[in-house]
Amino acid sequence: MILLTFIGRVTDGLPLSASIQEDEKTGRELVEYQNQAKQLLKRLNIRSPQQCTLESGNYLFHYLISNEICFLCLCERTFSKRLAYEFLEDISTQFLTQYAQKYGSVGRPYAFIEFDTYIQRAKKSFTDGATRGKRNLVNVSSELQGIQRIMVQNIDDVLQRGEKLSDLDDKASSLSMMSAKYSKSAKSLNSWTHYVKFGLGFFVLFAGALYLRFWWF
Repeated sequence: MILLTFIGRVTDGLPLSASIQEDEKTGRELVEYQNQAKQLLKRLNIRSPQQCTLESGNYLFHYLISNEICFLCLCERTFSKRLAYEFLEDISTQFLTQYAQKYGSVGRPYAFIEFDTYIQRAKKSFTDGATRGKRNLVNVSSELQGIQRIMVQNIDDVLQRGEKLSDLDDKASSLSMMSAKYSKSAKSLNSWTHYVKFGLGFFVLFAGALYLRFWWF
């Protein structure tokens, strides 16, 4: 289930719209997660990963950034990640189309709170889709392939320790570069080993030929 949704500007962390789970019991439980969502919006910047999943207790935050706007949702861990990102893609397309000329200039929080109406409809549609998916056991392969490259991080590392998401992205890029470097070095070493083996083989044959020539003849 999608429990809450936030939309905010990446440039200044201003929340533009939000949609909270309407169930009273669950709503009280989500206060902490609402605060985490607001803090996360303030920490994002243009260098942050464009898609990311953050673990927080029994739930997962998923977000995507498009046109310097962050679309963020909180879901139960059992909810399909593929559907979560499709939900975010859907509301991002609608929001950017509907408020293309406005979202960059507003200065008050939740200036587009009326967008909650569309979020609620989309949430119901994708939640129903998740239910159908569980019954039919379809799209498992496409889900794994589509989300396996999305960064997963614990939200405490970002909020409590103050680590920037852009730094995490830099670390991931550095790790990838180091891996490529070591792979290249390993290939070079492997090629050099083959050359050495070839050279030794040639030397043995050459020495054997000399031995046969001068010893027997």
